[in-house]
Amino acid sequence: MNLKKIRNEKALSIRALSELADVPQRTIEDIERFDRCKVDTAIKLADALQVTLDELCRNTDGAE
Repeated sequence: MNLKKIRNEKALSIRALSELADVPQRTIEDIERFDRCKVDTAIKLADALQVTLDELCRNTDGAE
């Protein structure tokens, strides 16, 4: 998942993204740390970041 990368590119803090997406800060921290989340949460985050789910969830580190 590219959440941290995209969030940093858009110069958003975890708190700011939390408010934009209506997702708890702890949830965002956990997603960035463990690289998984529920589909409905991913949709909220993608909408707030103005990216597609594919852009948000695509694996870019070469792992499967």
